[in-house]
Amino acid sequence: MSKKYFGTDGIRGRVGEYPITPDFMLKLGWAAGMAFRKMGACKVLVGKDTRISGYMFESALEAGLTSAGADVMLLGPMPTPAIAYLSRTFQAEAGIVISASHNPHDDNGIKFFSGKGTKLPDELELMIEELLDTPMTVVESSKIGKVSRINDASGRYIEFCKSSVPTGTSFSGMKIVIDCAHGATYKVAPSVFRELGAEVVVLSAQPNGLNINDNCGSTHMGPLQAAVLAEHADLGIAFDGDGDRVLMVDHTGAIVDGDDLLFIIARDLHERGKLQGGVVGTLMSNLGLELALADLSIPFVRANVGDRYVIAELLERNWLVGGENSGHVVCFNHTTTGDAIIAALQVLMALKTRNEGLAQTRQALRKCPQVLINVRFGGGESPLEHPAVKEASARVTQAMAGRGRVLLRKSGTEPLVRVMVEGEDETQVRGYAEELAKLVTEVSA
Repeated sequence: MSKKYFGTDGIRGRVGEYPITPDFMLKLGWAAGMAFRKMGACKVLVGKDTRISGYMFESALEAGLTSAGADVMLLGPMPTPAIAYLSRTFQAEAGIVISASHNPHDDNGIKFFSGKGTKLPDELELMIEELLDTPMTVVESSKIGKVSRINDASGRYIEFCKSSVPTGTSFSGMKIVIDCAHGATYKVAPSVFRELGAEVVVLSAQPNGLNINDNCGSTHMGPLQAAVLAEHADLGIAFDGDGDRVLMVDHTGAIVDGDDLLFIIARDLHERGKLQGGVVGTLMSNLGLELALADLSIPFVRANVGDRYVIAELLERNWLVGGENSGHVVCFNHTTTGDAIIAALQVLMALKTRNEGLAQTRQALRKCPQVLINVRFGGGESPLEHPAVKEASARVTQAMAGRGRVLLRKSGTEPLVRVMVEGEDETQVRGYAEELAKLVTEVSA
């Protein structure tokens, strides 16, 4: 059964446009509260990133949840993975995150976690959607939910992040630049790395509700690259607005993406005999990652794009490590979802163990040229179903004769078609990608 509201990463859209409206959020809070209450007494944690509309939607969700008889515990601005962690430690039935992740401030959305800190099962999302189509009722006054605020949420999460590296670990002598994207990591991330001994230079940690992800963070790496060079830092770390994505910059200013980070973490675990199985990537993972892992005899499988699919594959195989080149990195040996701060700490531990810099330790992964072009389309029939697009994709795939691949897919969160071509010759790859992107644009007109 297809879902009406839930996408691959919750419910997301432009603020003020249905369903990202206060009245829908009120009804969503009620529907979620009713669904969670079927499991018994109901306690729900609510956190958010720093975008200005979060206050409005927090109030609407709070009213809806309490009207259904759910108790609400407010966390304030906190990284998405922190809500997953705190939902477990407070033994809540669920956690809700108000965030549009790496999108600009005029978007917002809702993500849900179960009481175990995992994505909601499909059947629960479908139950919430069914309730959204029924009349809203209010429990009797004596059963209306109560609201409280968790004042020590940041401190709890900081200690949890630090616990992901061995006791006594010190990054003393390491100079790091951190770009917090004016987002949810703006308080906790600098504290974590400073408390572990690193010298920390902080960028983009003055959120005003409108500047989240604005020319900063993991989607705009230029400022971090410049700062790493200017500060003569060992490396830079870029988070996205809600703290579930991380990218890095080495001391030369080169970008180190999610494929690199995944390889560094997996190799370190493998060398210490703690990997447990293999690694899960996605359809977008670079072919070079697959080949580098194969050289170490580490199994590698591809899931559909989206961290929920990576996580599902990890759970199915009982493996520990997976991720996306966009910077979602999942370390199941430490937590239940993609966590940017914890992933960054695992990379720093690997560097410390090998006594290498980031530029040196990533060299074992040699990437194949990969060109990605995003093509915006207006809706309606998917351009991927157009016969001309299918024919061109097949022709390019055949022309690369097994030494490259083509991937055309719709974004799960934006009205975009992502055109990706990967192969050994960068000039050829770029030509094919531009040819396919032009064709997708033409059939979308």
